[in-house]
Amino acid sequence: MLHVRTTVLSCLTAAGLGLFALAPAALAQEASASAAVAGVYKLDPTHAALLWSVKHNNGLSHYTARFGKLEATLKLDPAHIETSKIEVTIDPTSVDVPYPADYKASHAQSPYGSWPEEISRDAKMLNSDKFPKITFTSTSVKKTGETTADVTGDLTFLGVTKPVTLKATLNGAIDSHPFAGVPAIGFAAEGTFDRTAFGQPVGFVGKDVTIRFDGEFIQDPSAK
Repeated sequence: MLHVRTTVLSCLTAAGLGLFALAPAALAQEASASAAVAGVYKLDPTHAALLWSVKHNNGLSHYTARFGKLEATLKLDPAHIETSKIEVTIDPTSVDVPYPADYKASHAQSPYGSWPEEISRDAKMLNSDKFPKITFTSTSVKKTGETTADVTGDLTFLGVTKPVTLKATLNGAIDSHPFAGVPAIGFAAEGTFDRTAFGQPVGFVGKDVTIRFDGEFIQDPSAK
């Protein structure tokens, strides 16, 4: 028994030392934002998060939800960042928000089967039956620091298009994605817009919507 324990501990120790030895190289890649390569990038949907939040009940909390399905194409030129461009398409039916209570018990008259479905389809909310897409297309990029920029674009929501500015940060860049074998970059972005400007009524939630995005982009070698 002692021999078995000693062997197990030796294996765990060796594995730990191996991971420790690999850590500096991994951290160096993660931190090398200057390694960003010009090109066309596609969002990796399995490593992306788009959250939105609004003040609820006169600011008692920030009610937060997430979109699970989105696509984005980024044309990046690090040497001339102002010429870069991004296009994003969001599926409003993919909205996800926890609702641990019995939805049908508290919403007996609702025609929907769940709270996320109501947020998605209700005409006073995302109205996805009539407007199946939310899009954002950048119109200008202004560099604000070595790894930051203000990205202004046209947000089309509920059939209305308005300008919105997001504060973007380059998280890092690597010259070879561990699985795709091509350059990859990571970005975060945050911004706020007035939902009433898009026709939504004022109710139990505030008018300002805060967007928070974080995701990885993989270069598309086939794109020009």
